[in-house]
Amino acid sequence: MPRALRVAVQMDPIETIDIDADSTFALMLAAEARGHTLWHYDVRHLVLSEGVAKEGARREERLRATARPVNVRRARGAHWTFGAPQLLDLAATDVILMRQDPPFDMAYITATHLLEHVHRADGHGPLVVNNPAAVRNAPEKLLVTHFPELMPPTLVTWDVEAIRGFRATHKDIVVKPLFGNGGAGVFLMRHDDPNLNALLEMHFARSREPLMVQRYEPSVQKGDKRIILIDGEPAGALNRVPPPGEARANMHIGGRAEPSTLSARDREICAAIGPTLRSQGLVFAGIDVIGDWLTEINVTSPTGLQEIARFDGTDLAGRIWDAIEAKLSVPDRAPPA
Repeated sequence: MPRALRVAVQMDPIETIDIDADSTFALMLAAEARGHTLWHYDVRHLVLSEGVAKEGARREERLRATARPVNVRRARGAHWTFGAPQLLDLAATDVILMRQDPPFDMAYITATHLLEHVHRADGHGPLVVNNPAAVRNAPEKLLVTHFPELMPPTLVTWDVEAIRGFRATHKDIVVKPLFGNGGAGVFLMRHDDPNLNALLEMHFARSREPLMVQRYEPSVQKGDKRIILIDGEPAGALNRVPPPGEARANMHIGGRAEPSTLSARDREICAAIGPTLRSQGLVFAGIDVIGDWLTEINVTSPTGLQEIARFDGTDLAGRIWDAIEAKLSVPDRAPPA
């Protein structure tokens, strides 16, 4: 029999999730079905402290969390059962799923630093999925800029004149906050929209962060494709179609999910970025493709597992656990009786 894993799940409050859409919930269900033990904790309950060392030994820091054992089930409103809270030594777990939602701000960055204290970079300790150092170095809208040949024309800048010049060249543009998420603050600015200056003034008055500006791709009206990659290999896809009058296809603002398959261009994109994802320990990634162009690489808390499963029955959550177990050298699972 395969070894049961001790899995700590760092996520938002489980009470608030949509069990029919949440990818973390799908991963938890799959883990429990394999006999793995689950603990749940909020990132705010992390505690890094200096451990007491024996005489002559170097003191080591310990990362712990006030966590609760949890069982999950697909029962709306009763989808979890907690055990008593305990101070869990995260170094004593096998896997930590870092699944809290963005924004990718200093709190998020700090959490990646804390998890580096236990991540099994040397082959010892728990496996953090995804690798916290790689997540920190790969915000969704910046990792993609290392593959310029796959992207639409793109600008990342604080320079207002550069943004105006970019629009003069490319006409219709999309303006995005660099560290935003879920489509928040994303604007389509037509070539003759008089509000560009006001938008830039408002953003830079409130934020010290640069903006990402991309050429608008009209093919987004046919859909923004989400492709799931597991350990660098494409595993499934869905198409997200914007609601009428919208340029954004995010599901929580009314985007419609449709089944999808991988085109030759999609496979070309995945082949180009897959080795980087794999080498950096980004086991679970979701990329966004509009037409022929890669627009984002999501590695913080990718979604889409349940929607794809409903369309074609593909068990992506199970395949993610296959990849995790392989990295931990967990023996192959016996076939069902």
